[in-house]
Amino acid sequence: MLNIVSLLIGAVAAVLAVPAFLPLLGWVNWLVVPLALIGLLFGLASDRTSGRNLNLIVTAIGVVRLMLGGGVL
Repeated sequence: MLNIVSLLIGAVAAVLAVPAFLPLLGWVNWLVVPLALIGLLFGLASDRTSGRNLNLIVTAIGVVRLMLGGGVL
C-alpha cells in the first residue's frame, strides 16, 4: 500500500517537473523536490522499490535543474 502511495506522489511530482524545465519556471522545482522527498519517505517504508526509485529519479532531476538555474530560473 505504501508503494502505491509513493508511486502516486512520484507521478504527480514528475508531471509537475515537466513544465519546470521551461525557462523562467524553474522555481516550480522548489515544490517538486520536497514533494518527491515525501514520496521517497513512503517508498522507504515500503517493502518494494519501484516507488522509491521513481522518487529518487524525480528528486535528482529537480535538484540538478535547480543547480543549473541558480535556484530560481
